[in-house]
This record gives sequence, C-alpha cells and structure tokens, in this order.
Amino acid sequence: MTELHLVRHGPTHAKTMVGWSDLPADLSDTAQVTRLADHLPSDGIVISSDLQRCIATADAIQRDRRRLEHDAALREIHFGDWELKAFAEIEATDPDRIRAYWETPGDVRPPNGESWNEVASRVNGAIDRLITAHRGAKLIVVVHFGVILTQIQRAEQLTTEEVFAHRIDNLSVTSIKIDDAGWTAHPINHVP
Repeated sequence: MTELHLVRHGPTHAKTMVGWSDLPADLSDTAQVTRLADHLPSDGIVISSDLQRCIATADAIQRDRRRLEHDAALREIHFGDWELKAFAEIEATDPDRIRAYWETPGDVRPPNGESWNEVASRVNGAIDRLITAHRGAKLIVVVHFGVILTQIQRAEQLTTEEVFAHRIDNLSVTSIKIDDAGWTAHPINHVP
C-alpha cells in the first residue's frame, strides 16, 4: 500500500487569488507546526511544490525524513490575469467568467491561466509519477488547496462541484491510501 499525506502549506494571509505567486508562509505557530510534524509518519518521504510557502513548510516538518526535489507540477492553480486580485475586483471586470469558474468548474479558465481540468491533469500526472517511483512508501506531499482537492476528487470520485465543497485548512493533513482495491481518503482536512 502507498500512502499520500497531503499537507497544506502554512498561511500566507493574502486576501486575493494566490496561485503561482511566490508568497511566503507564516510558520510562526511553532506549536502547530510541531504537532503536524509529530503526526506525520517518521519514515515518510517529503516532497513539495517549488513555491516558497510549500518549501518552507516542508523544511519545518522534515526532521530526519528523506527529502525529494521540489516539483513545479505540484503548484497551485495558475490564476493568470486574476493572480493577486481580490474576488470583488475580478467580478467587477469579468463577472460571468469568475462565477462560471467557481460555480461550474471544468474547462473555464482565467485569462492566461488554467482551468480546473488542466490543473487536475497536471497534478494527477505528478502524483502518478511519485506513486510509481515510490510504490509502498509513505509520501508526505506539501502542497496547495487546489492540489489537495484534485486528489480528493480522484479518491472519492467526486464531481468538481462536490469536491469544491471541501474545506482544506492551512497546516492540515489529508491522507489517501492506495492499494489494489483503489484509493481511500481518510481523514480529510485533519488539523493535528
């Protein structure tokens, strides 16, 4: 059995659409970071997105665990022209598209960004490569909200609308077990 322990990075405190922008994580709650590191398997293998909020979070929980090279394919959704803009600002200039992006996700994409289906395809490929290369391992994957949702969607065979109903807190863990019978997600959004 292969285990995925999907960890959402520490908070950025941004009130805007943050995808590929390289904002730092606030890891000042050292007690919470310690609880998270204690909760994760000590023999896990750590990998993260190549954005600094994930790298710093991975550094904070790594301890003596083996570390893999950062992977750009594990980045958050690319919001394109919406990047670092508030929802209200986008809605004022592109109301139909932003509503469609969140209410009927799939092929709708922000200008110069990527659709949900494109994100899922990119992330699924990266996760599949990890599983193939580390079959039977416990993988601690430090990533983003959207990345975690793509894997919950796979495990639970949810529609995009259904998976968007999940809450994924910063410094939470979503665990997925993969064996010959399939994928099982439990727990989702566990905050140690």
